[in-house]
Amino acid sequence: MDELIPLSQAMLGEIPSSITVPNYDRRALRPGIVHIGLGNFHRAHQAWYTHRLMQMGLAQDWAIIGAGVRPGDTAMREKLLAQDCLSTLIELDPAGKSAEITGAMLDFLPVESDNATLIARMAQADIGIVSLTVTEGGYYLDPETGGLDAGHEDIRHDASRPSAPRTAFGAMVAALRLRRERGSGPFTSLCCDNLQGNGMILRQTVVGLARLSDPDLADWIDAECSFPNSMVDCIVPATGPREIALAHSFGIADAAPVTHETFRQWVIEDEFCAGRPDWDRVGAVFSSDVHVYEAMKIRILNGGHQVICGAGELLGLGTVAATMAHDRIRAMFRKIARDEIAPHVPAVPGGAALDYIGLIERRFANPEILDTTRRVAFDGSSRHAGFLLPSIRDALARGTPLEGLALASALWARYCLGVREDGSVIAANDPLWPSLQAAARAAQETPAAWLEQVSLYRDVKHAPRFADAFVHWYGLIASRGVNAAISGYLARQTA
Repeated sequence: MDELIPLSQAMLGEIPSSITVPNYDRRALRPGIVHIGLGNFHRAHQAWYTHRLMQMGLAQDWAIIGAGVRPGDTAMREKLLAQDCLSTLIELDPAGKSAEITGAMLDFLPVESDNATLIARMAQADIGIVSLTVTEGGYYLDPETGGLDAGHEDIRHDASRPSAPRTAFGAMVAALRLRRERGSGPFTSLCCDNLQGNGMILRQTVVGLARLSDPDLADWIDAECSFPNSMVDCIVPATGPREIALAHSFGIADAAPVTHETFRQWVIEDEFCAGRPDWDRVGAVFSSDVHVYEAMKIRILNGGHQVICGAGELLGLGTVAATMAHDRIRAMFRKIARDEIAPHVPAVPGGAALDYIGLIERRFANPEILDTTRRVAFDGSSRHAGFLLPSIRDALARGTPLEGLALASALWARYCLGVREDGSVIAANDPLWPSLQAAARAAQETPAAWLEQVSLYRDVKHAPRFADAFVHWYGLIASRGVNAAISGYLARQTA
């Protein structure tokens, strides 16, 4: 093939005409957003919406400054700064691939142990929004109460050293303290993680952390700052050699390209205390009832990932698409979603839950999206509790079916043993992996021991209907294997 064009501002004019590039003067952009936890999802989602506004001549003062609080974020920073914070987005559609270059991001702050540069930048008056993607398990929730885990080592550190915090939330508190002192006003804190009521959870974390060191500041943040709830949706695989090769196929040398599906959705409460871009001009939805959108997406899409990934991993099916190509797993997903999740999901404007299930089934089955079962299985301790437990709890309260949800939990318990059915090893894939493995080993002797994990099963662990179903399916998986257990579930559901 022809020589690759290195992605940079200076080389944009050399990019093939089939690839859309920024038509705006990036030198004239002014920052308005700091995004913490800048990875593939943000670049395919929030940054894309902002870029599309800029292509229309809008949002020129809402450019994005990237940031990270983990040492691992340094590698992404170096890659993006080397290419002037430009990103190649490659849309993966079975009908054909397409690419565009986005340029809404201007800088990526240094990653520091005390977050000094991040605090200073958020404290400047031109920043109106601080947004985050720090994973569902990153909000320091107490596993028993759901409130802020004030005893966590990181929270104790930030409460005792508020000017040199180690967490993103401590950095936000420190920046807001400076803004209050300078009279430059609050900023909007915008969560873009898959948590129901994510704005309320972010408020709880930020205000709760501030209250541990400065109650007056906590009151000011609670009264003056806004924390809109939002629902985000786009399947965005991790970047590896295949994705870099895809960028090469378009003639571009990009060290961190992003692949994504054709579908995007973003629903946001219109509560922004310091202004916002008009993201609705490019497809986002501002709604006063984000919760119904959240419930449908989190329970069916995110919950659906947890339904299928344990079985897929145990059978050595490496991608979500390969898992959905397995007839029994696909049928299991369809039945659990239809019979055990959808009854508890309210309709959203313009769409019923059963229609949404069909959409998700098609998205999961897209063979161009090489989204790994390992990625969607990561942090199951947060995702099972957040995405499946609400449906289990509703089923218990309403007397509706829950056999498939119990089966999904049993498959996950078997997965946490760390060995696939072919004997290959499943590497650690959860922040709580050691304790999960200990519980999984105990379940080999006494299956109900798995349910004794209070942080995961809380009030449902002793519910006889769920516990009995879990024990049944775990025993069948252990004695006859994954396929037999799924077949037994499908037969029982159709009997």
